Amino acid sequence: MSLDLRRPDFPRSLHLRLLLSMVAVAIVAVSVTGLVASRRTLAEFQAYVDTANAARYHRFTAALARDYSVDHGWADVLPDVERDSQLNGQRVVVADAQGIIVADSNQSLVGMPASAAWLNSQAPILANGVEVGTLYLDPVAGPSPADVAFVWAINRSVLLGAGVACLAAVAITLLLAGSIVKPVESLTAAARRMKTGDLAVQVPVGSEDEIGELAHAFNAMASGLAQQEKLRRSMVEDIAHELRTPLTNLRGYLEAARDGLLAPDSALVENLYEETMLLQRLVTDLQDLALADAGQLALVREPTPLSALAEQAVGILRPQAEAKGVTLQVAVPPELPLVDVDPGRIGQVLRNLLYNAYLHTPTGGRIAVAAQVQGPMVAVSVADTGLGISADDLPHVFDRFYRGDKSRARHTGGAGLGLAIVRQLVIAHNGNVSVTSETGQGSVFSFTVPVAS
Repeated sequence: MSLDLRRPDFPRSLHLRLLLSMVAVAIVAVSVTGLVASRRTLAEFQAYVDTANAARYHRFTAALARDYSVDHGWADVLPDVERDSQLNGQRVVVADAQGIIVADSNQSLVGMPASAAWLNSQAPILANGVEVGTLYLDPVAGPSPADVAFVWAINRSVLLGAGVACLAAVAITLLLAGSIVKPVESLTAAARRMKTGDLAVQVPVGSEDEIGELAHAFNAMASGLAQQEKLRRSMVEDIAHELRTPLTNLRGYLEAARDGLLAPDSALVENLYEETMLLQRLVTDLQDLALADAGQLALVREPTPLSALAEQAVGILRPQAEAKGVTLQVAVPPELPLVDVDPGRIGQVLRNLLYNAYLHTPTGGRIAVAAQVQGPMVAVSVADTGLGISADDLPHVFDRFYRGDKSRARHTGGAGLGLAIVRQLVIAHNGNVSVTSETGQGSVFSFTVPVAS
């Protein structure tokens, strides 16, 4: 019958279940070991007794055979039988060839037939190679008291050892159960605290075994959840901030027009249009990021010349760059192999990187787009001679809503989603994105895309 751990009457305490399981294992192991040891010891003892009896039978039968040969029969054998009985402390019975008892050291069985139940205590008596009788040692008494006492001593020793072993197993199990269950109880308490919203909870790591690894994993999970919660709250705040600014502007323009402070002319319409487009771009960026996170970003990949994408992206930015006095350079050889990309999405990556470089490159600076083959990938870089990125900001440039300029001025960083979108789009193409920078020396943003087969 199998034991159903889900039954209500089964102990639910892990400590108790572990204790019962270990005790059961210990009892079974000790019982089997004791049984095997007892049987083996008894078998060896019986072999020793049989060997001793065989020697004794041989000595007695040899002496009786000599007496039979000298006396030509069993008439005078009783004195020898009584002597042998006194010397060895055993009852001696002799039967002739027909099975009739001719001598008994107790003198009570003479003339009676030998019992068939005495087979285990008999030995034939041979005179000149002919069986002339049978010797019986203690045929009625059975095993000697000494033998019985020895067997009982062995059994008592085995039982005592089994009891001591079981007690030792229980004591060791209690210690081990405590060392195992205590960390589990700590993890349970920490999980309950986490359930109530305390994501800063950590459990102590007291060992480097599997329980210690579990504690490390729990602490890492708790830290990750805390970090994700922090990012979530920060993202909500950032989204609210990014939406508040254009909405506030729209409301201000509309209230001014309603109150007659602004004339509903083309300038007002243009301002309202710009703010509306800003909202639309923000919503589109957030939608792209959400689709990328869910793995549902639709890509229409096809073999595409990278040089054409680079020229197109640079051409869009060129009027603004020329007005600012920033030089744009393209070093993407037309003979590069075609890349397996979605032209629209990789064009968006290039535009975001170029615009980011444009924002941080002062008048007289330079922005260069280059590409080269690296195995099965094509590596694209966008380098600028701008202000560079500090070492503190560098690990976070691809984070959402992150801007090195904490003032949140749009002319120094937009909504903080452009580089986050770059990373997600490149990852969606099975590529990698990275950045190197030095303050005052400019930055180099690089990404890879696969070569078309």
